[in-house]
Amino acid sequence: MHKNQTAEAVDAALKQLANPEQAANLARYFKTGAGQYGEGDIFLGIKVPTVRSVARNFSELPLAESAKLIASPIHEARLTALMILVSQYQSAAKRGDETTGEKIYNFYLKNTKYINNWDLVDLSAAYIVGPWLADKDRSPLLALAKSTSVWERRIAMLSCFDYIKSGDCRTAFEVIELLEHDPHDLIQKAVGWMLREIDKKCGREVLVDWLAANKKRYNRLPRTTLRYAIEHFSPEERRHYLRGEV
Repeated sequence: MHKNQTAEAVDAALKQLANPEQAANLARYFKTGAGQYGEGDIFLGIKVPTVRSVARNFSELPLAESAKLIASPIHEARLTALMILVSQYQSAAKRGDETTGEKIYNFYLKNTKYINNWDLVDLSAAYIVGPWLADKDRSPLLALAKSTSVWERRIAMLSCFDYIKSGDCRTAFEVIELLEHDPHDLIQKAVGWMLREIDKKCGREVLVDWLAANKKRYNRLPRTTLRYAIEHFSPEERRHYLRGEV
């Protein structure tokens, strides 16, 4: 545990771990070029396991300091803030501390403009937003799914992962039906991924029935979404779905 639990101390710890060569590779991988989805994002070149180690050292970072960190132009700083928030949320949930859980949930939704790449969403939404809404009105997810922000739409979809893992696919299908024709590749992949998880956790019949509904919706799904969704089908079944022969 670092003795100085401040955003400045986190920044200093991260900068000591910077790897310029790796930063260039990550910048390309996360599409930071002009006109790409991660345009302008700055990377230090630190891999996720190392970022997790930094987050563990700052596990008691106050929310006011997390607010500074999550607004950083540096990708790994925002990722560290989110990892700390996930850890703090999970600790609060174990203690039955709903006050802290609600503060973290509200903080998260107020700062979605900084949760602006797919890894940031994927490593946080299912561990904060999904669990908080599990026993509450889940309509905030539907509102996020209708957002003009691709990141908020992905947050809506990934938040359902928490429910799918327990065999509850109802909310996931509500969100999917808002996003099933989304033009963005990152949403098509997220929707397909969650459909694939529905296949695993809720049953093949559930997915097959959904794909066949509404006059064979699988014929109208983006191909990226469909390929992800039927990844665990047999090769012959995949060919039939992709050719519209089911």
